[in-house]
Amino acid sequence: MTTLTCQNYLDGQWLDAFTKNTLDSCNPALVSEVVATFPRSQAEDVDKAVAAARKAYISWRKVPAPARAEYIFRVGELLLQHKEELAQLISREMGKPLTEARGDVQEGIDCAFYSAGEGRRLFGVTTPSEMPNKFAMTVRMPIGVCALITPWNFPVAIPCWKAMPALVCGNTVILKPAEDTPACATKLVEIFAAAGLPPGVINLVHGVGEEVGKALVEHPDIDLVSFTGSSETGAYVGATCGRTHKRVCLEMGGKNAQVVMEDADLELALDGAVWGAFGTTGQRCTATSRLILHRDIKEQFTTMLYERAAKLRLGAGYDPDTEIGPIINRRQLQRVNEYMHIARAEGAKILIGGEIARDGLLKEGNFFLPTILDNVTPEMRVAREEIFGPVVALIEVNSFEEAIAILNDTKYGLSSSVYTRNINRAFAAMRDIEAGITYINGPTIGAEVHLPFGGVKQTGNGHREAGTTALDVFTEWKSVYVDFSGSLQRAQIDNRN
Repeated sequence: MTTLTCQNYLDGQWLDAFTKNTLDSCNPALVSEVVATFPRSQAEDVDKAVAAARKAYISWRKVPAPARAEYIFRVGELLLQHKEELAQLISREMGKPLTEARGDVQEGIDCAFYSAGEGRRLFGVTTPSEMPNKFAMTVRMPIGVCALITPWNFPVAIPCWKAMPALVCGNTVILKPAEDTPACATKLVEIFAAAGLPPGVINLVHGVGEEVGKALVEHPDIDLVSFTGSSETGAYVGATCGRTHKRVCLEMGGKNAQVVMEDADLELALDGAVWGAFGTTGQRCTATSRLILHRDIKEQFTTMLYERAAKLRLGAGYDPDTEIGPIINRRQLQRVNEYMHIARAEGAKILIGGEIARDGLLKEGNFFLPTILDNVTPEMRVAREEIFGPVVALIEVNSFEEAIAILNDTKYGLSSSVYTRNINRAFAAMRDIEAGITYINGPTIGAEVHLPFGGVKQTGNGHREAGTTALDVFTEWKSVYVDFSGSLQRAQIDNRN
């Protein structure tokens, strides 16, 4: 395969890094294959991107919102045209199976058309004034230059989630993608550029998080940072933005659980568990990493899960027979493997998997066998820490109340799932679960772009991506008063007779 050459996109131009230094991204299914070279940018490249975005913001913010939205609609049309090309690239560079890669692009398409519609619905509020001959309303205003720091697991969908509403709201953006998926980001920005966006409105800066990401977060002319990644890095981003008075949106980790009660449809719950735990090789912030099973069905369900996990086919994402793709890189592969040592030391039992795959061509990539951990208790590290691999921990409970308590006993709060036929339990779960997302009789993974996405506790900082709630991330509220009385009227002064 041809190695792609990526560049930064600054002020409408494709450029190498200031230092000319480069890095490689590799195919996680065949690590000897270099997918792309990309710039190892530094603070000088960030400075240029910020200057371009700041200059473009002056005019872009004045473009009517419906006209801004038309650009995003064109991006959606272009994504449709290039869907298969992008999906193939995602599968090669990130590793997920083609069916999932197509879904990644489709999420970007859905976001484009949804965000474009918001260009005619950036609603404010009108409200009566307390005084005569006075009009009161609120309007949304753009914030300014937005730094978008995105992960590798959804290299098209997540940048679209962030960039599209930001641009429709009148901001300019700088995308800093993960260093594992630079080619995907480059192709996406090529599509934004082909849609005709003016120079400087969208910019792309490749590089290492500790260099480019840090420079963006600390830059005095960045007005907003939208970050998706680990809770540890998110804590640094949040603290820095707080100290420098930047708006910040954080979407971080999860330790999501699926509860299966004794009255559940077990076949349906099994489908959800397999997809939630092993879809995208467990490399989703919403992945099902805990299965909380009622004691009455625990043995039966464990056998069912074991039989399904044993049949899952590992391989390169672009192989149509593949169900489980590779781990993104060797560092993460070793991290997942280290958790197996932790599991054994804590007394958990590895029912299946638990090791790096070394058979045939799998040894040429970053493959880890689908893994089920049994005899897990809530206090174990494997039940509390985000592993981010194809590993699910089984926890037995005696009651619905115990299941909800264990589900909530985590520092994270992103997604959750309960399988039950009992409507009273379902509504109690919706009320009592501490998470930003709750599914009833569905898996923990799978988001729709018109609903808010995000979590509580150390998963986020109160903001939500997607849906109309994304507008609250990328706009400021302004209150406007129009006094047509012709005289001074003093609000909040008791001047009534």
